[in-house]
Amino acid sequence: MRARLDATDWRILKELQADGRITNVALAARVGLTPPPCLRRLQALEQAGFIKSYHAVVDAQMLGFEVTAFAMVRLVAQAEADLRAFENLVLKWPLVREAHMLSGDIDYMLKCVAPDLTAFQDFVLRELTAAPNVASVKTTVTIREAKLEAGVPIQGTPGE
Repeated sequence: MRARLDATDWRILKELQADGRITNVALAARVGLTPPPCLRRLQALEQAGFIKSYHAVVDAQMLGFEVTAFAMVRLVAQAEADLRAFENLVLKWPLVREAHMLSGDIDYMLKCVAPDLTAFQDFVLRELTAAPNVASVKTTVTIREAKLEAGVPIQGTPGE
Protein backbone atom coordinates (compact mmCIF):
# COMPACT_ATOMS: atom_id res chain seq x y z
CA MET A 1 0.00 0.00 0.00
CA ARG A 2 1.45 3.31 -1.08
CA ALA A 3 1.43 6.25 1.32
CA ARG A 4 -0.99 9.05 0.52
CA LEU A 5 0.87 12.05 1.83
CA ASP A 6 1.21 15.56 0.49
CA ALA A 7 4.46 17.52 0.22
CA THR A 8 4.02 19.05 3.69
CA ASP A 9 3.56 15.63 5.30
CA TRP A 10 6.77 14.45 3.64
CA ARG A 11 8.64 17.54 4.91
CA ILE A 12 7.35 16.87 8.44
CA LEU A 13 8.57 13.28 8.28
CA LYS A 14 11.96 14.33 6.91
CA GLU A 15 12.47 16.88 9.69
CA LEU A 16 11.40 14.43 12.40
CA GLN A 17 13.77 11.76 11.09
CA ALA A 18 16.60 14.27 11.36
CA ASP A 19 15.59 15.49 14.83
CA GLY A 20 12.91 13.66 16.77
CA ARG A 21 13.18 16.17 19.62
CA ILE A 22 12.31 19.20 17.52
CA THR A 23 9.60 21.34 19.08
CA ASN A 24 6.32 21.78 17.27
CA VAL A 25 7.05 25.51 16.89
CA ALA A 26 10.41 24.84 15.23
CA LEU A 27 8.95 22.04 13.10
CA ALA A 28 6.13 24.30 11.92
CA ALA A 29 8.63 26.99 10.92
CA ARG A 30 10.75 24.51 8.97
CA VAL A 31 7.80 23.11 7.01
CA GLY A 32 6.03 26.41 6.40
CA LEU A 33 3.02 26.06 8.72
CA THR A 34 1.80 27.72 11.87
CA PRO A 35 2.05 25.53 15.00
CA PRO A 36 -1.64 24.45 15.36
CA PRO A 37 -2.04 22.89 11.88
CA CYS A 38 1.46 21.43 12.13
CA LEU A 39 0.52 19.69 15.39
CA ARG A 40 -2.71 18.37 13.85
CA ARG A 41 -0.78 16.94 10.90
CA LEU A 42 1.80 15.40 13.22
CA GLN A 43 -0.89 13.75 15.32
CA ALA A 44 -2.61 12.47 12.17
CA LEU A 45 0.70 10.96 10.96
CA GLU A 46 1.14 9.28 14.34
CA GLN A 47 -2.43 7.95 14.46
CA ALA A 48 -2.20 6.64 10.89
CA GLY A 49 0.95 4.71 11.81
CA PHE A 50 3.43 6.59 9.62
CA ILE A 51 5.37 7.46 12.77
CA LYS A 52 5.97 4.28 14.78
CA SER A 53 7.91 5.65 17.73
CA TYR A 54 10.36 8.19 19.05
CA HIS A 55 13.64 7.11 20.61
CA ALA A 56 17.19 8.19 21.32
CA VAL A 57 20.11 6.71 19.44
CA VAL A 58 22.57 5.82 22.19
CA ASP A 59 26.29 5.14 21.93
CA ALA A 60 26.58 1.39 22.49
CA GLN A 61 30.29 1.45 23.29
CA MET A 62 29.94 4.23 25.85
CA LEU A 63 27.29 2.07 27.54
CA GLY A 64 29.59 -0.94 27.65
CA PHE A 65 28.39 -2.86 24.58
CA GLU A 66 31.65 -3.43 22.73
CA VAL A 67 30.48 -6.09 20.27
CA THR A 68 28.03 -5.74 17.41
CA ALA A 69 27.52 -8.93 15.46
CA PHE A 70 25.17 -10.48 12.95
CA ALA A 71 23.83 -14.01 13.17
CA MET A 72 22.49 -15.67 10.05
CA VAL A 73 20.00 -18.35 11.08
CA ARG A 74 18.70 -21.22 8.99
CA LEU A 75 15.66 -23.08 10.33
CA VAL A 76 14.78 -26.73 9.90
CA ALA A 77 11.17 -25.93 8.94
CA GLN A 78 9.63 -22.73 7.59
CA ALA A 79 5.90 -23.27 8.08
CA GLU A 80 4.18 -20.16 9.41
CA ALA A 81 3.84 -21.67 12.89
CA ASP A 82 7.58 -22.44 12.94
CA LEU A 83 8.46 -18.90 11.83
CA ARG A 84 6.18 -17.38 14.50
CA ALA A 85 7.64 -19.62 17.19
CA PHE A 86 11.17 -18.52 16.29
CA GLU A 87 10.13 -14.85 16.16
CA ASN A 88 8.55 -15.18 19.62
CA LEU A 89 11.88 -16.46 20.95
CA VAL A 90 13.74 -13.59 19.28
CA LEU A 91 11.47 -11.10 21.05
CA LYS A 92 12.69 -12.48 24.40
CA TRP A 93 16.44 -12.14 23.68
CA PRO A 94 17.73 -8.70 24.79
CA LEU A 95 21.00 -9.03 22.82
CA VAL A 96 19.02 -9.23 19.56
CA ARG A 97 18.27 -5.66 18.51
CA GLU A 98 16.96 -6.33 15.00
CA ALA A 99 15.60 -9.43 13.30
CA HIS A 100 14.86 -9.68 9.61
CA MET A 101 13.31 -12.63 7.79
CA LEU A 102 15.15 -13.14 4.50
CA SER A 103 14.62 -14.92 1.22
CA GLY A 104 17.22 -17.40 0.03
CA ASP A 105 19.42 -19.81 2.00
CA ILE A 106 19.24 -17.89 5.27
CA ASP A 107 15.89 -17.55 7.03
CA TYR A 108 16.73 -14.76 9.52
CA MET A 109 19.45 -12.21 10.06
CA LEU A 110 19.78 -11.02 13.65
CA LYS A 111 21.68 -7.90 14.67
CA CYS A 112 23.07 -8.42 18.15
CA VAL A 113 24.92 -6.23 20.63
CA ALA A 114 26.84 -7.63 23.58
CA PRO A 115 29.22 -6.33 26.25
CA ASP A 116 32.02 -8.55 24.93
CA LEU A 117 32.77 -11.47 22.66
CA THR A 118 32.32 -14.01 25.46
CA ALA A 119 28.77 -12.78 26.13
CA PHE A 120 27.93 -13.00 22.43
CA GLN A 121 29.43 -16.50 22.16
CA ASP A 122 27.46 -17.62 25.23
CA PHE A 123 24.25 -16.32 23.66
CA VAL A 124 24.95 -18.11 20.37
CA LEU A 125 25.87 -21.41 22.00
CA ARG A 126 23.41 -21.53 24.89
CA GLU A 127 20.35 -19.87 23.42
CA LEU A 128 20.43 -19.39 19.66
CA THR A 129 21.84 -22.70 18.43
CA ALA A 130 19.98 -24.54 21.19
CA ALA A 131 16.63 -23.06 20.16
CA PRO A 132 14.02 -25.41 18.69
CA ASN A 133 13.95 -25.60 14.88
CA VAL A 134 17.36 -23.93 14.40
CA ALA A 135 19.34 -25.89 11.80
CA SER A 136 22.46 -23.71 11.63
CA VAL A 137 23.87 -20.36 12.68
CA LYS A 138 26.66 -18.39 11.01
CA THR A 139 27.98 -15.32 12.78
CA THR A 140 29.94 -12.26 11.74
CA VAL A 141 31.41 -9.72 14.14
CA THR A 142 31.61 -6.14 12.92
CA ILE A 143 34.93 -4.31 12.81
CA ARG A 144 33.46 -0.80 12.80
CA GLU A 145 30.25 1.01 11.99
CA ALA A 146 30.61 3.05 8.81
CA LYS A 147 27.05 4.40 8.72
CA LEU A 148 24.05 4.47 10.99
CA GLU A 149 21.05 6.33 9.65
CA ALA A 150 17.53 5.61 10.77
CA GLY A 151 14.37 5.83 8.71
CA VAL A 152 14.04 6.10 4.96
CA PRO A 153 15.82 8.36 2.44
CA ILE A 154 13.30 11.19 2.11
CA GLN A 155 14.48 13.69 -0.52
CA GLY A 156 11.09 15.12 -1.38
CA THR A 157 7.73 13.64 -2.17
CA PRO A 158 7.79 10.43 -4.25
CA GLY A 159 7.72 11.17 -7.94
CA GLU A 160 9.56 14.47 -7.64
